[in-house]
Amino acid sequence: MISAREARRIALAAQGFADRRPAAPGRRHLLKVIERLGVIQIDSVNVVSRTHYLPAFSRLGAYRRPLLEEIAWGKRRTLVEYWAHEASLLPAATHRLLRWRMEDARAGVGVWKGVARFLGSHGEFIDQCLAEIAARGPMLASELSLGAKGAGSWWGWSEGKRALECLFWVGDLTTATRRGTFERVYGLPGEVLPKDARGEPPPREAAQRDLIRIAARAQGIATERDLRDYFRMGVAETKARIAELVEAGELTPAAVKGWDQVAYLHHQARRPRKIDANALLSPFDNLIWFRERTERLFGTRVRLEIYTPAHKRVHGYYVLPFLQGEAITARVDLKAERKAGVLRVQAAHAEPDANEETPARLAAELGLMAGWLGLDRVEVAPKGDLAAALAAAVG
Repeated sequence: MISAREARRIALAAQGFADRRPAAPGRRHLLKVIERLGVIQIDSVNVVSRTHYLPAFSRLGAYRRPLLEEIAWGKRRTLVEYWAHEASLLPAATHRLLRWRMEDARAGVGVWKGVARFLGSHGEFIDQCLAEIAARGPMLASELSLGAKGAGSWWGWSEGKRALECLFWVGDLTTATRRGTFERVYGLPGEVLPKDARGEPPPREAAQRDLIRIAARAQGIATERDLRDYFRMGVAETKARIAELVEAGELTPAAVKGWDQVAYLHHQARRPRKIDANALLSPFDNLIWFRERTERLFGTRVRLEIYTPAHKRVHGYYVLPFLQGEAITARVDLKAERKAGVLRVQAAHAEPDANEETPARLAAELGLMAGWLGLDRVEVAPKGDLAAALAAAVG
């Protein structure tokens, strides 16, 4: 029987929180974080920072943000975009492991019926879009000469935007780079993808097995539902791949005290005796993105309240939990006021595991984040049961 505390430490170590932050984090450190996590969720909300920058900050501290842009969208890119967890960045070699998903989308299997239906009903238009990108090179959807502005369905996208997104789903187009307000520039895979993403993929079952391997290594100890959620795989295929990895000795079934589901321990999982992390976590961070797992690991309910009406929000609009040591001890509703040079704490709430060190440790991490974002100072609004103590610690 594995204790709940030990399971939490295994999970934190697998996610990189048992490692000391480097004094000067560089490209090598950033690549190691991404390789460890296996996938990073993309989101365009920029209230604090777009979320894909934040997991590396949580683990490395104040790395240079352009480093991520270089490896994700620059000439020396090693990452590729695709629907892996949600919209995601992932290592180029992992992109090949999702070709079966692209084929499912083309065939309209499962949730992709709308993609296949659109491609099937707009054949000539699709061909024209591909031909234009082949002739002119990578472009924004708005630069297509085809398709008028849409209204209503599919977020009001134009026919051209819908076509390019469907082609992205099935792998006939990919993201060449991002421009402007984080808009996707579409390009042909053979022309813009890194070499590691262009090779022949393994068979479907082998690719799925590799994805479960990545998910298991990144989580350390996980239930079937945890493993399934990491790359949003189906129930039957996840169970089959887990059984194969158990038989191979790469996963070991285990019981965790307080968990009502069987856990699977990765054969290389570290078991540190103590973890002493300080980290502000994006609400889309791999550690906490599956809310059921977060509650099981930390005894804390983390909910995204962006889409909740303001008067119904409990903790705020863009809330980052604070990992202190081995526990989530606080939550802060943050906003980067760039013109004023302020990282504003709009509300600060203590969690049951908060202690006398929480305000000072949280204040230090907020100060580090402010500097990393190019802001001059942190200011704390008088909202939440931790606000007064945090304001005093910020000074």
